Amino acid sequence: MNDKGKITTGLIIFVAIVTFPFWYNHGRAVATPEPVLAPEAKAAKKCVRPIEFMKAEHMQLLDVWRDTVVRGGQRIYENEEGMEFNMSLSSTCLECHSNKADFCDKCHDYASADPYCWDCHIENPKEKK
Repeated sequence: MNDKGKITTGLIIFVAIVTFPFWYNHGRAVATPEPVLAPEAKAAKKCVRPIEFMKAEHMQLLDVWRDTVVRGGQRIYENEEGMEFNMSLSSTCLECHSNKADFCDKCHDYASADPYCWDCHIENPKEKK
């Protein structure tokens, strides 16, 4: 019963250590990065789908494109407005979003996402031609 002070002190130290990352970083959130569009994208003024959809669902769209092209052999994508696009990360997406470091990497680094796109696709197809 004489260890009440030691137990209390130990609990205070434990709680301080466990909660340290939360109160240490309080109010220090990093601003969400804004991707830098290439001049080609600004000139096109239109993406495959609406911008809000692309921000949230681009990886799902790319997965559907991959499966459709590889498994189904279909290469043309028609959006809800009837516009047709070639289902290709290298040709279609990187045509407008050619600067991977300023466009893709900023957001993926912020979100700690490690996309596997670049395992197969070259980062800048225009340089490799």
